[in-house]
Amino acid sequence: MDYGTLSLKQHEEWRGKIETKVRVSISNRHDLSVAYTPGVAASCLAIQQNPELSFSLTRRWNTVPVITDGTAVLGLGDIGPEAGMPVMEGKCALFKEFADVDAFPLCVRSKDVNTIVETIKLLEGSFGGINLEDISAPRCFEIEQRLKNELDIPVFHDDQHGTAVVTAAGLLNALKLVGKSMSQIKVVINGSGAAGIAIAKYLLRYRVAEIIICDSQGIICQGDPRLKSNAAKVEIASLTNHKNVSGILKDAMVGADVFIGVSKGNTVTKEMVRSMNKDAIVFTCANPVPEISREDALEAGAAIVGSGSSAKPNQINNVLVFPGLFRGALDVRAKDITYDMMMAASEAIAWIVGDDLRSDYILPYAWDKRSHEAVASAVAKVARSTGIARQ
Repeated sequence: MDYGTLSLKQHEEWRGKIETKVRVSISNRHDLSVAYTPGVAASCLAIQQNPELSFSLTRRWNTVPVITDGTAVLGLGDIGPEAGMPVMEGKCALFKEFADVDAFPLCVRSKDVNTIVETIKLLEGSFGGINLEDISAPRCFEIEQRLKNELDIPVFHDDQHGTAVVTAAGLLNALKLVGKSMSQIKVVINGSGAAGIAIAKYLLRYRVAEIIICDSQGIICQGDPRLKSNAAKVEIASLTNHKNVSGILKDAMVGADVFIGVSKGNTVTKEMVRSMNKDAIVFTCANPVPEISREDALEAGAAIVGSGSSAKPNQINNVLVFPGLFRGALDVRAKDITYDMMMAASEAIAWIVGDDLRSDYILPYAWDKRSHEAVASAVAKVARSTGIARQ
């Protein structure tokens, strides 16, 4: 099916995927006086005295903006904030459908880190959490870290951490099937942008034995002079590739147990998959064209293949993460979203598969609401136990 043509036609008919819903009845003078003026003044004055009441007297407790500058939209790159709006609306629709979170698309026409940070800071009082989306690296790292330091509500960059959480969930289950553990495996990640670096840092928390990251020019290693202008790459080079292997992607993949692609399509060949260890796991997350087709990877000997496409088995999709993660964080008024909370989400997603685990079903389907509920519950529990929750 030509999903692009169908989607364009549907978008023309929908004229937007989300809308505002009124939660109160306003059908007479009494209703109007309570919901609006003069009665609403009492709530305004109460919040003036105690701003924290904005979480109980307004919808703030359940609202999240999906914020982008349009610089890294899906696999389309820097297409601008307006062009990113269909994706942001889609994310908002998923927030509501899977976790009953009220999300709103905010597309900012600026690529300046300071401008974006200040804009979001000025909006903090309207929301219960902040979801950053499709902002290019390395700017996204600074934007997220500054906001986490300066805001008193959770900040989450989905392209980084949502991808890492669902990738780890799929990997946990895939390793069960092939009889390997995190501490035994060599992982090769192709892509050193937001997703690739975040996945590497996340897998280090699972004590993965060896991680090698490649960018478009080859293996990232310490001492490489071309990395000097990119602080994020310099940092990740110090945390990975401890044997200081050099070369290109095909060199990195020799003897690897896991390949994770988060860059661009048609970068992996059958020969490269054949050079991996027995029972190799291959996650091809590039969209719309994968690094290697599922069929070719399996033919080359991969035991398990994951995909970024909803048209293929084992879709590694952030939608399994962000709705439930924010649901759990909002429910307990969390101050932050921590690695402990994210790891609880990974394990909850993996657990949902249960006894149905097989090579073409290592992750729940995106529309399986059990998964979103399990993530929300696990995240809230950890937030409370670690002192991140306010209630």
